[in-house]
Amino acid sequence: MAEQRATNITWHAQTVTREDREKLLGQRGVTVWLTGLSGSGKSTIAVAAEQALLSRGRLAYVLDGDNIRHGLNKNLGFSPEDRTENIRRIGEVAKLFADAGLVVFTSFISPYRADRDLVRAIHDAGSEAPGPPSHPLGRFVEVHVAASVETCESRDVKGLYKKARAGEIKEFTGISAPYEAPLEPELVIETGDEPVEKSVERLVGYLDAQGYLRS
Repeated sequence: MAEQRATNITWHAQTVTREDREKLLGQRGVTVWLTGLSGSGKSTIAVAAEQALLSRGRLAYVLDGDNIRHGLNKNLGFSPEDRTENIRRIGEVAKLFADAGLVVFTSFISPYRADRDLVRAIHDAGSEAPGPPSHPLGRFVEVHVAASVETCESRDVKGLYKKARAGEIKEFTGISAPYEAPLEPELVIETGDEPVEKSVERLVGYLDAQGYLRS
């Protein structure tokens, strides 16, 4: 079946601006994109950071890889093409959350640099219409949650690495599929020997220092 594309559509500008929503919430909307190998600590850090911000009266939300594949992206597999589409869809959803003024933590392996660059471009395009962003702060923060394959395997409670090495899981990042680490992320969090609390402290500290936690 040929792909069906939307036609005869027009972008409708909103009467309530992003700045209006951010002033109400007392924060800046942003997507914090956590990327790294399975088991590197992305989801753990995202959930803890969300709780840390909520305890400070800030509105945050976590988009988790497994949860997204239960609904929005349940029709996608793990081929390179499906991985790209998975990340593109998530990027569009995350931008909507950020436009609403939320701090959005995304927890996805997102192994390809080109896909992450695409998501950054989606955010940089702005929310009102195509063109350069008007927001004084970047809309997208890439965070590399870094850990060696050996460290990730030692944390593998689901047994995914074992299955991947046995050939039971195809296209598994770090074993039978590549992971392209970020070249210039806004933040690198080394989780090999670092406690979760310290990683969260550094992440929240970065957002605070950059001005995202105030309007």
